[in-house]
Amino acid sequence: MNLRSVELPRIGPPAGMTLWLLAAALICAVVHALASGAVDLPAATVVSALLGQQVGSDADLVIWTLRLPRVLLGVIAGAGMGIAGAAMQGLMRNPLADPGLVGVSSGAALAAAAVVILGERAMSTGGWAASALLPLTAFAGAALTTALVYAASRRNGRSSVTLMLLSGIAINALAMSGIGLLLFMGSDAQVRQFTFWTLGSLAGATWPGVIAAAAAVGVALALLLRKAGPLDALALGEAQAAHLGVAVGTLNRACVVLIALSVGATTALTGTIGFIGLIAPHLARRLAGPSHHLLLPASALAGALLVVLADSAARTWVSPAELPIGVLTALFGAPFFMLLLRRRAAQEH
Repeated sequence: MNLRSVELPRIGPPAGMTLWLLAAALICAVVHALASGAVDLPAATVVSALLGQQVGSDADLVIWTLRLPRVLLGVIAGAGMGIAGAAMQGLMRNPLADPGLVGVSSGAALAAAAVVILGERAMSTGGWAASALLPLTAFAGAALTTALVYAASRRNGRSSVTLMLLSGIAINALAMSGIGLLLFMGSDAQVRQFTFWTLGSLAGATWPGVIAAAAAVGVALALLLRKAGPLDALALGEAQAAHLGVAVGTLNRACVVLIALSVGATTALTGTIGFIGLIAPHLARRLAGPSHHLLLPASALAGALLVVLADSAARTWVSPAELPIGVLTALFGAPFFMLLLRRRAAQEH
């Protein structure tokens, strides 16, 4: 199956305007998220606090200390998952590719679990080296699993959806087995910490984490945008792309590293938030079209919008308790994935 076989018609305004509309929707969602919580704040108060007109007030403390790092981490994590999903779908020429479904997130989670359970002494030393240990290890896990899935999905020089999904199932099972073994070795406190982490949450957002995630996702987005033209050419097939002057092998390796960088950095800080990398590129493709020059930034905006809205719902639906955000994204993402499978089956018959 190739990308064109399940391509949905583009809807809405001209493609360029789509980015501005998505950005405006994201700004509205961010203001709503900053205003919502245990203490609701008027939107005007939120805006004035962001502009520095509420210095020293309770609203200023709530927004700058508690809510803004969390909301910004949601924006960055959603953007990272969106561009990773769009790049993976372009690389594999497969609209069902998603870092969570094919085991990339599980690989990052396994590496993170190894650090939490086995690297407690190293992480307790403090400092930037200890803070960077978890994101770097998660990145290594994501990179390894991305390379494994990509290699396993190849057959006769082409990516196979069946091999990709089956290898993703196998890698997910292997990662879950490894995580189970590590949890068996961990203390009760470590098990509780990691179990909550796997459900996905933005509650642990800190300014250093936000800065680190922004740097990783920013680099991934900037470099993937430089690959937009080659990714468009790759949609025609590897042989055709090579005839057009694309260095296919270099492109594949670069995309694998950048996908792993984006997924590893965000997964290490937020836990497993599934299906954003699947849904955001599909939504962006319908609004902005298939060209990666617009698809990548549109997927970043759509992913950020989805995560911010999901986190707002997770914080307010059962307040004062809080739902894990990964539970909500799976609740809506799983039916969406089934819809895509049914659409594909209908097109094949």
